[in-house]
Amino acid sequence: MSDSALPSLTGAAAVPASGRLASPVLSTTRLGKQFNTPRGPVKAVEDVTLSFPTGSFNVIVGPSGCGKSTLLRMIAGLEAPTSGELTFGNTHANGVKPSNALVFQGRSLFPWLNLRQNVSYGLRLQGMSRRERNRRADDLLQMVGLRKFARSYPHQVSEGMRQRVAIARALAVDPDILLMDEPFGALDEQTRMLLQEELLRIWESTGKTVIFVTHSLDEALTLADTIIVMSAQPGTVRTAFTVPFSRPRSLAAVRSDPRFAELFTRTWEILRTEVNTAHAQQEQEIAG
Repeated sequence: MSDSALPSLTGAAAVPASGRLASPVLSTTRLGKQFNTPRGPVKAVEDVTLSFPTGSFNVIVGPSGCGKSTLLRMIAGLEAPTSGELTFGNTHANGVKPSNALVFQGRSLFPWLNLRQNVSYGLRLQGMSRRERNRRADDLLQMVGLRKFARSYPHQVSEGMRQRVAIARALAVDPDILLMDEPFGALDEQTRMLLQEELLRIWESTGKTVIFVTHSLDEALTLADTIIVMSAQPGTVRTAFTVPFSRPRSLAAVRSDPRFAELFTRTWEILRTEVNTAHAQQEQEIAG
């Protein structure tokens, strides 16, 4: 099945199905990243050109090792590109570039701080008063359904609850772009589905621009306005397409839509080729 079987984008622009069409908060032009290793230079990302409209929900999928996380880290400013450029739109009247916050997979909370203190940590660094940051943290804990656990410590709550806190902590600093690197990857299926619904609800209420990395096609089709499929290493854009499901969404409505199975199959046929290529690369590296 060719890429044209998918509802493709016009050019490289990601158009939100939610109707929040706006100027890009972020664009990448022929972006690339090369690492120098003991075995020589390795191209992790190559020639990535994308545009992310303000308020859109974008999901990146691709085989393991294809550079998804590297791309996210470049957007976050944690890695410097070795080619191409990142362009940030002016989302503020004073022309300051958009801010971002990154949510990782797994345990990222400070174990010596309670949940309220974890959520308010970034606000403390910004110099906000204790009273104000506690109020803000409590509001966010209420949003994610954890207000009564404000004084609990990370080890006293479940992994799913810890991920809710990580999302609340990212939202506390009011970022323009929310970057999420497989945030639900370590969770059991039921908890994962609950947090997908939670994230959809939060996104609908906040209107943040989200760039979300996952290995799960189910998750991508459930959450995204736009899905970006990356190739095997070096990672580049294999295809990008809009997701046709209306907003607001529920998991049940999306997964019962006849188009869901069709899109899943077509996307997997493209992704399977890249996964097989990635496996062949890994076997060659081991043999070499």
